[in-house]
Amino acid sequence: MASQKFDVAVVGTGPGGYVAAIRCAQLGLSVATVEDDRPGGVCLNWGCIPTKALLRNAEIVSLFHRASEFGITLSGFRADYAAAIQRSRRVADRMAKGVEFLFRKNKITLFPGRGSLPSASVVEVAGATGTQTLEAKAVILATGSEPRSLPGIAIDEQRVISSNGAVRNERAPASLVIIGAGAVGVEFADVYASYGVQVTLLEALPRVLPVEDEEVSAHMAKTFTRRGITIRTGVMVRAVTVSQSGVTVEAGGERMQADLVLMAVGRAAKVEGLGLEALGVAVQRGFVKVSPSMETSVKGLYAIGDMAGPPLLAHKASAEGIVAAETIAGQRPGPVDYGNVPSCTYARPQVASIGMTEAAAKSNGREITVGRFPFTASGKAVALEETEGFVKVVADKATGEILGAHIVGPEATELIHEFAVGRTLEATLEEIIHTIHAHPTLSEAVLEATLGALGRSIHL
Repeated sequence: MASQKFDVAVVGTGPGGYVAAIRCAQLGLSVATVEDDRPGGVCLNWGCIPTKALLRNAEIVSLFHRASEFGITLSGFRADYAAAIQRSRRVADRMAKGVEFLFRKNKITLFPGRGSLPSASVVEVAGATGTQTLEAKAVILATGSEPRSLPGIAIDEQRVISSNGAVRNERAPASLVIIGAGAVGVEFADVYASYGVQVTLLEALPRVLPVEDEEVSAHMAKTFTRRGITIRTGVMVRAVTVSQSGVTVEAGGERMQADLVLMAVGRAAKVEGLGLEALGVAVQRGFVKVSPSMETSVKGLYAIGDMAGPPLLAHKASAEGIVAAETIAGQRPGPVDYGNVPSCTYARPQVASIGMTEAAAKSNGREITVGRFPFTASGKAVALEETEGFVKVVADKATGEILGAHIVGPEATELIHEFAVGRTLEATLEEIIHTIHAHPTLSEAVLEATLGALGRSIHL
């Protein structure tokens, strides 16, 4: 079969790939995309979107349990976990169809199948009906990542499941051990605990959410413990033994029995089977090495998203996709600002951060000032009965430069963007303070924390 020619071929259609493809099309380039799953990649189909749907269900279940706080009496309340999973699948399907619509709208050709590169300008697509060959002036690799496991522990998606398996499994176990207390582990701990599952959360590092500010981690641990979630930090998992009746986990000198184990120890870039080694593409520590324009060591071949290295976040992948697309189109985009990528955990309470933690700022030799404001002092949070958590801002003491911001509490993942925009515009504490914030809003907590950094808190 004759090859088909395009300006750009994008291999993988997750948040990096499909955004890159659309931006290329907007810039007048002919675009082919290759996908061996559904458009949207892991994020839309098996990760970000379905898990957020499950977390929304968990939030509603929690509100039903708290109904009496709002003067509401319920009888016959039952939470159907299978129905929650089914709703999450419908949400994922709708979003995948949305990406397919965007491809049609932008005249992007989708080739279902697995892509590989016999050369830097040729993509072979092995699909259900045979192999197709695409020629492109530039190729963007956006194949994403897959769940990792610990050495010697196999993920069978039966007793030892990954996050991919968790969003498919319609049966909530009676008990669950989650290995890894990063964002994925914490989010699933929230979901399962909301449906009455006995959850044990294990983490090898000294605290849950180990990349977050220490105060935030401590607050989350305290909150989860209060909710009945068992937390063990600083423990190494020695073995996981599967039997017909369940799973035994040996960790930290303990033997724990559970129905299931959820492996949440991180993700590995999908770089195998693409032909990168034969092309001489430089790979370091499992990730493809790229330039600030996202070009690999092979001219005309670009890599974005999880395969291009941490942070393994959908919004970082999208930003990289735009940089790659605009570079290919002959523009000169600014590089991705990796120091200003928001980190978000969507559990209850939510966690969001940007920039440096307090400890990192001190270790960098910065003389800092820190402002905090608890949601217990926020009128809007009290009205919502959502007073868990606080806003914390870390700034340079002399200049007022915002070095980092850390939020745990209601709508933290939305509130963080005030700091994101502020840091992009190089705003100082004074400029946040002189921005009038509507009352009553949760955003006032951002203002108050900023005031606190200058010793000027009004409502605390």
